[in-house]
Amino acid sequence: MAYIDGFVIACPEANKEKFIEHARTADPYFIEMGATRVLECWGDDVPEGTTTDFRKAVKVEPGEAVLFSWIEWPDKETRDAAMAKMMDPENSDPRMDPANNPMPFDGKRMIFGGFVPVVTLEK
Repeated sequence: MAYIDGFVIACPEANKEKFIEHARTADPYFIEMGATRVLECWGDDVPEGTTTDFRKAVKVEPGEAVLFSWIEWPDKETRDAAMAKMMDPENSDPRMDPANNPMPFDGKRMIFGGFVPVVTLEK
């Protein structure tokens, strides 16, 4: 069964091209580790909510956009093995090293989690 890693990020709007380059550099590594799909989405219609919303979740500041991204894995086992390999210093990849590919956003405000799909509709 598929497994999804989801992310919500606040990124300075001025860093849009830097973010795209960061993703184009790092994301192929996830595919090499077994992911079937990676999507990086720049907020286009992200309304402010009354109680909660994406903006509040990542403490968006003026001049920042909300990004919503996910990685699709064939199953949790593939994802767990990939994450273990990525976190192993013996297997470090320069694309994932912040010194080589710095994050153009505040990683402390990124929220993320792993999800098991419970309903899938496809055409």
